[in-house]
Amino acid sequence: MSDQGRRGAVDDSIPDIPTRIRTGLSAGFRTSIKIIKVSVPLYVAVTLLKGTPFLEVLGKVFAPVMGIFGLPGEAAFAFVAAFLLNLYAAIAVIVPLHLSPFQVTQCGLMMGVAHNLVVEGGVLSTTGARGGVLTLCRLVIACAAGLLLRGLWSLWESATSWAMALPGLS
Repeated sequence: MSDQGRRGAVDDSIPDIPTRIRTGLSAGFRTSIKIIKVSVPLYVAVTLLKGTPFLEVLGKVFAPVMGIFGLPGEAAFAFVAAFLLNLYAAIAVIVPLHLSPFQVTQCGLMMGVAHNLVVEGGVLSTTGARGGVLTLCRLVIACAAGLLLRGLWSLWESATSWAMALPGLS
């Protein structure tokens, strides 16, 4: 086939710009609706639960584990959303908790490593990989990263408090 023939075949398969824009906007709209369907109800649920003892009880139950990472116990609900659903669901849960910048960073780091575990573990299994083992690895790496960030944050806080105690800086 000549160069002209090959170029013609490639050009025929690429849709025109208005078609690409329509396709992109349509796909983006469908994706946005999916995210909104999960995020808004979770955000409303957590906001409503903040007015009840349920979130406080949940927080007390998970406080020892979450405290290891410098997070309040209520953040466990966000991790469940991230592990079972996706990061958008986790964000919808985190927002009404009013976490500190460090805590949001900590959640983002750990959830970025281990999110959507059920679906992604299943997908990995279909490729021949050991989905369960890889899911466990993601959880372990997320915990290790969280512990590392917590340790670095503690060092930073110690260093800044020590530096502020130096004569002439306070």
